[in-house]
Order: sequence, then C-alpha cells, then structure tokens
Amino acid sequence: MAGETVLVVGGAGYIGSHTCLDLANKGYRPVVFDNFSNGHREFVRWGPAEEGDIRDRARLDEVLAKHKPAAILHFAALIEVGESVKDPVSFYENNVIGTLTLLSAAQAAGINAFVFSSTCATYGLPQSVPLDETHRQVPINPYGRTKYIVEQALADYDQYRSLRSVVLRYFNAAGADFEGRIGEWHQPETHAIPLAIDAALGRRQGFKVFGSDYETRDGTCVRDYIHVLDLADAHVRAVEYLLKGGDSVALNLGTGTGTTVKELLGAIEEVSNRPFPVEYIGRREGDSHTLVANNDKARDVLGWVPQYDLSEIIRSAWDWHAKSNQH
Repeated sequence: MAGETVLVVGGAGYIGSHTCLDLANKGYRPVVFDNFSNGHREFVRWGPAEEGDIRDRARLDEVLAKHKPAAILHFAALIEVGESVKDPVSFYENNVIGTLTLLSAAQAAGINAFVFSSTCATYGLPQSVPLDETHRQVPINPYGRTKYIVEQALADYDQYRSLRSVVLRYFNAAGADFEGRIGEWHQPETHAIPLAIDAALGRRQGFKVFGSDYETRDGTCVRDYIHVLDLADAHVRAVEYLLKGGDSVALNLGTGTGTTVKELLGAIEEVSNRPFPVEYIGRREGDSHTLVANNDKARDVLGWVPQYDLSEIIRSAWDWHAKSNQH
C-alpha cells in the first residue's frame, strides 16, 4: 500500500501529526486537512497542508478531488470534556455535523476506507475492568455522546452505504516524538502528564489531584497511558487493514496496564529530578476511578502491540516540554 495518499483530517493536532509522521515513515503520502483552530502549522512536516473546516462541504470536495486519497483518517474533533458541558452546541456542530459532512464528501468521492478517532468516554462509567469492546456504551458527557453518535452513524454507513470504517477508542494518549520534532501542545492544557511536567518546570504552581479516597491501591484514580507513537502505529495499521478489504470494526487502544495518579506523579518526579507541589482536593464529577483497556481485539485484528512503557512515555514528554515546547 506504500505510495498511497491518505487524507489526515485534523492532522496538525497532537495525535494526527504523530500519525502523519508514521505514515510518511511507512511510505504513505499524508495530506493534512485542518482549520488550525487547535492544530499547529509547525506540526505539518511530512506532506502538504490544506486549510479548511470539516463543515465546509465545498472545500472538502475540492481537496478530495485534488489529492484523490485512498483513505481518510479523522482526528478533527473538539475534545475537552469540561468545555463540552459548558458549550455542548459547539461539540455537536463540529463533532457530529462536521463528521457527517465529511462522510458525505467521502462517499461522493468514492472513498470507502475511513478511520475514526473515538474514545473510551463512549463507555461511560465502567461496569467492569479492564474494558473490552462489548462493554455497554452509556457516555456521561456531551463529548462522549458526540463520539458515540458518530460510531452509530458509521455502523449505518457500513450496513447501508458500503463505507467501511475502523473505530479506534483511545484511552489516555501521552508522550511525544522521541526526536522532539512534535509533541503535546494544547491550549488550554488539561492532560495530566503535561500539567505535571509544567509544574516540575516551574511553569505552573503545583499540580492538583482530584480525589484521594477512591477504592484503588492508593486512593487516586487509575488510568491507562498509551504512547502517542503506539496510537499512530495503530492508525496506520487500520488504514492498511481497510485498504486490504477488512470489515468495519471498533477497537480499544490502550496498554492494558493501569497507573494511579500518585504513581504517575512519582514517575515524573523521578524522570525530572524536580520535586513539585501536589495538592489533593475533592473528587471531580464524572471521573471514573479506573479506566484500563482490554486491547486483545486490536492485537488480533491489526497485529498491534504497544511498544512503549510509562517511563518512555514520560521521558519523551519531558524532553519535548523541557526543550521544545516553550509556547
């Protein structure tokens, strides 16, 4: 499949840009389509960029006709859970209406291979851990619901319109390119690892832990951190799977290993050798105490096995934030 063009929608963002890097390394031609509201022009380094919004059907048609991609990778979503509660309309307009517009353009262009960036937030509060793909999906916030609605739409497109898709449900994306070319850069930043690293670097006043009385091994929440390059590898494998005629499928992307917040902060302090203030405050509404993936299906379908552990995640993130991301 090397040499094929792949349209990477939202390819100037965190996971999208790392996927462009992996696509290029494996011989594909990534074309970034991004409105740069959250993505960064500096991250477009492995193929051409086309500026546009997924709600703009005419612009999508123009770009698809110009580049004739064999597949589409869709990362362009609003992702901040707290913002989805404050402004659900924007999330529905972008994440749902925008994706349906993109799907219509893909169908009109004859593209039937579509990889969708979804989330473990579609599961809602876990009934059992680790979570596998048969777990019920009852999202508890507008962000998770918008992703779940698109998953349902993709199932209908598969059944009635012959558009095949791979839905990838992320757990906690983390880390950065080991060469420091790109990394995590959100405005505002809400993810635990960059926030804690910024505290260690003195860029913010300490780190707040939400809840220390959960029924976990040390009272803090447990999360499954997956290196962004492992996520990128799974996306490229998903493209290859679809281009070879694979059926539609939904897959978890996580390591299967849980890390508590206390353990995470200890690991960051060890890597940085810089202690930083930590404040324990009350629980945050809607937080699950444990989110860990069962990733057996991704291994079976894509042959995907995560390569990087927590220490490599933190080391690559530390190098990126300390040396490269001064913004």
